[in-house]
Amino acid sequence: MNIKEKLTLSVGVLVSLIVALVALSVFSLQVLTATDPASPMADYGLTRALVLLLVFGALSIAIGVWMLVKLPQTVARPFQELTQGINEIANHNYDTELNLSGSRELEQLSANFNRMARRLRDYHNSSLSQLRVSKQYIETIIDSIDEPIICIDRNLMLYFINNEALDILNLRREEAVGKSAQDTAMRNDLLRRLLVGMDGHKEPETDEKKTEPLKIYADNKESYFQVKYLPVRMTCSDGSIKESGTVIMLKNITEFHKLDVAKTTFISTIYHELKTPISAILMSQQLLADNRVGGLNPEQKELSDSIRENGERLLSITGELLNMTQVESGALQLKPHITKPIELIDYAIKANQVQADKFHINIEVDYPKEKISKLYVDSEKIAWVLTNLLSNAIRYSSENDRVIIGALQQDEHHVMLYVQDFGRGIDPRYHESIFERYFRVPGTKIQGSGLGLSISRDFVEAHNGTLTVESELGKGSRFIVTLPV
Repeated sequence: MNIKEKLTLSVGVLVSLIVALVALSVFSLQVLTATDPASPMADYGLTRALVLLLVFGALSIAIGVWMLVKLPQTVARPFQELTQGINEIANHNYDTELNLSGSRELEQLSANFNRMARRLRDYHNSSLSQLRVSKQYIETIIDSIDEPIICIDRNLMLYFINNEALDILNLRREEAVGKSAQDTAMRNDLLRRLLVGMDGHKEPETDEKKTEPLKIYADNKESYFQVKYLPVRMTCSDGSIKESGTVIMLKNITEFHKLDVAKTTFISTIYHELKTPISAILMSQQLLADNRVGGLNPEQKELSDSIRENGERLLSITGELLNMTQVESGALQLKPHITKPIELIDYAIKANQVQADKFHINIEVDYPKEKISKLYVDSEKIAWVLTNLLSNAIRYSSENDRVIIGALQQDEHHVMLYVQDFGRGIDPRYHESIFERYFRVPGTKIQGSGLGLSISRDFVEAHNGTLTVESELGKGSRFIVTLPV
């Protein structure tokens, strides 16, 4: 019997009793009205009517109370059990089953619910199995990588760490994975250094911005690693992107570091070995060109001038190589003192005046009349930068052209020095590449080492300044040095 039938039967019985009670009351009232009050039958009839009324009334009240107590429970119980089963399913308890009875509809509802729960359980178990297999497969791949890899979630928990990382951190997997990275770092210096570096690297590392190599001493030898911090971002269902953690990758560059040190040592040795004989050659050429030693015919003078030019060029190249090795090895030492910008400009002009006269280049000075702040810089290094920029401007200018070197107060805290030529200009594609070592713009016929601009930028950046270029093809170039005052 279903709920509807139960409700219909209960209400029908209660209504029948009430109707019977009303009918009995009416019948008894008619009987009593027709009976003589003095007759003995009147008392008997009255007593019988009262008894019947009490019996039917009590029965009606009892049935009404029963319906008030039982019917809500009977109606609500299946819904309560169904609600409880749905809550269990929502909490991923897929072993829940319903056993509703009492009607065919409830039994069918139980069967459908239990079938749904079994399907969800099977799907959940298969999904978990696939996830476990996928996770194990990915972990196996990462463990097979020779570079250390550490994954930290957004709550700074060590989510994953491969075998190479465990080795260099000197940790065991059970005391690392799933533990707080901060707590583990309290007793591990290397991990603490990596976490400190992670705070300053929220974006992926690029070629323009690389961290200094991390030196690790292990197994009685020094190893160098390039650290990269890769943020892990996930796309949410609403389309927003949420950062869920960070992957720390350590690339072993020990062999490259050794080669770089060997290269730097080699270049430095070559410079010191070549400087003395080159200076001797230039001194001999100067003596040879002196008329007091003897006159030279035109051919001999031309050869002498060629010896001097190539010797000076070779000495300049070796000097650039030495500057480069100082920058690379970190041995670049600045000796700053207060300097006026005009002093640096005068030095660069004097150093390039002979070259400018040779090519009939007019050097113009653009210096404002108002006062410019003094600079606290290594005047030798910055003067070298301006000399190199002015030399390049002269070489890339046409004969009888002009070159401008000047300075201006950019703002309260910065002074700008610049060198401008009106030559062929530089293709915008190469505006950054020209500051790379050994790079030369394709199609350039003028000789050079390709080191001058790279070293110039290193010198300027060592003073917390910037070296940039503004150039268009056919309109010349303007190199700008911005320095703090």
